[in-house]
Amino acid sequence: MRVVSVHSAESWEKSRERDRVLLDYHDRHRRRFVLQTEGGQDILLDLPHATHLRDGDGLELEDGSIVRVCAKAEPLLEIRAPDEILLRIAWHLGNRHLPVQILPRSIRILEDHVIAEMVKQLGGEIHRLGGAFDPEPGAYAASEHTHVHEHG
Repeated sequence: MRVVSVHSAESWEKSRERDRVLLDYHDRHRRRFVLQTEGGQDILLDLPHATHLRDGDGLELEDGSIVRVCAKAEPLLEIRAPDEILLRIAWHLGNRHLPVQILPRSIRILEDHVIAEMVKQLGGEIHRLGGAFDPEPGAYAASEHTHVHEHG
């Protein structure tokens, strides 16, 4: 089966859900990839451009059914610090082009012992945890469309 379109998390009918795919952060940013569903079915993701799939997005198959995208839990670092230190840490993470997930009083990144040491040296606290990583899409992604249709 082939994916013919991608629907954002809240835009598709849940009754159309046929199966699920469990993907980590890196596997949720693809253009062309064979995905295996939890039910053991292979589906082909073949989009015109690389798309960032988010937890809850729906992959519409040729038969009209939907495969739900589920974000896989990964080892993460949650960084906490007073505001002025957290801003400085955010600058250093951005300077290294690291994907970051911005939360109200903290920043999450994929686990990285070198970055964890840098954060500590800058005055931040590190908390190790597991969970879905859903970083900011970035300034250049603002014009990217999540909803894709097959043409021709």
